[in-house]
Order: sequence, then C-alpha cells, then structure tokens
Amino acid sequence: MTPNDPIDFEDVGQAIREDRALRPAPRYRIQFAQDGLDFRAVDVESAIPLGQQILAAAGLSIAGEFSLFAILSTGDFEDVLLNEPFDLRGAGAEKFVAFQSDRDYRLMVNQAQVSWGKPAISGRTLYQLSEAKENEVVLLEVPGGDDRLIEDSDLIDLTAAGVERFFTAHKPQHAIQIVVNGREVEVAQSHQTFEDLVAIAYPGEPPMPNVTYSMTYRKVASVPHSGELAAGGFMEVKNGSIVNVGRTVQS
Repeated sequence: MTPNDPIDFEDVGQAIREDRALRPAPRYRIQFAQDGLDFRAVDVESAIPLGQQILAAAGLSIAGEFSLFAILSTGDFEDVLLNEPFDLRGAGAEKFVAFQSDRDYRLMVNQAQVSWGKPAISGRTLYQLSEAKENEVVLLEVPGGDDRLIEDSDLIDLTAAGVERFFTAHKPQHAIQIVVNGREVEVAQSHQTFEDLVAIAYPGEPPMPNVTYSMTYRKVASVPHSGELAAGGFMEVKNGSIVNVGRTVQS
C-alpha cells in the first residue's frame, strides 16, 4: 500500500501515537465508553463530527439526555457539545465517554466530600483537588490492602460500588529503577534534569565545548510520556522509564 492508496478507515488513536495528521478516509475510528471506562471501537463518518453524531455512531440517542466528554492525553475531560463539531484532526483525543446527565459520583479527598459529574477522574485533577504540596503524593485508600499511589497520568474509574477515598501523604523516599542507554540504574528522586541524565549516561566525563548531547525518552511519569529533551530541561521519571543519551564529538 502506498500513501495515496484509499483506506477503509483511519484509526485516530494510531495517528496520535504516530504523531501524524489524519488521512482522508470514509470512516474515522475512535474509542467510546458509556458510564465507565470499558472502551470499544466506534466509527464516525467525518473527521469533524457533531457530538450527537458520535453518540449515534455508538447507538445512543440524544433523547437519552447524555453528556459527552473527550478524554485528552493529560487525562482531563473536555466537554463535547452535542450540536457543535468536534475536530478529531487536532484535538489529540481518541477516547470519548458518555454518561447520563443527571448522575454524579461521590468521592472523598482528604476527608472532604466531592461530587464529580464524570465516571472517571484523572490523577492530575486529584492532585489539584487535594492541593498536594511538592513533597506529597496522592494515594487511593485500599481497605485490607496496600494503598495505591496515584500518578498524574492515571485515570481512575469511579463507577464501582462505594465511595473512593483519596488522601495525601509525604512522597516516599525510595530508589527508582530506570534504564539509561540500555543500562539499569537507580535514582533517588523522580525529578531528573537533562544534565543529571547525561552524567548518568557518561559518568566522570567533564563538559567539553566540542561535545554535544541529544536525549530521547519514553515511559516517564511527566507529560508528554515520550519525546525528546533539550539541554536545560527536566522530566519526572518512574520505575521502568527509558532514556537514551546520544553523544556527538565535533572536530
């Protein structure tokens, strides 16, 4: 198949992951869920569908008084109005959730009750609601088990029975296992600068004017979760993060 060959459908999620524009197609495949996070593939006939066309493609009627949201790459929810177009070409969203307009979800954040109008909540939002300090993390209470550490990029389902309880605690001080240039290493904190990672990749090498470094990463905790990092930048790593540091010597 050549780039100009016709295609049966364009997968929006695949285009986002490949960081490319949507190709013209008779159908555009998105992921859809109703009152939860159990997603299924749904095809719409336009790259700029109305909200009600997304519902119709999923077999739902606007007479059911549904609210529709797009889930962005940050985990945040964006309202999709039923009578207005949603441009799939530049929104960076492949997942959509519909839920009954008259339903809300209750959760506890640091002993305060919160009513939430969506079937899921992002870790980023929980950190905002809890007003967590720089040295704090948000945990989900797990009765009879280990409390779950919430990451910024997490998406937590609120549709299960009972009230989810979240609380802040001091950030644990334990080593984080990452991979730098194919070598497993331990770092003491998640916040790592470009210069920190260069020093890990090339230990004991002093800065030299004729040596430049380039860096790519993936599976990190900060957003975006993969990409390139320039000198002076930083990222938040987690267990399993992968960093590759290149070295160029100019003659």
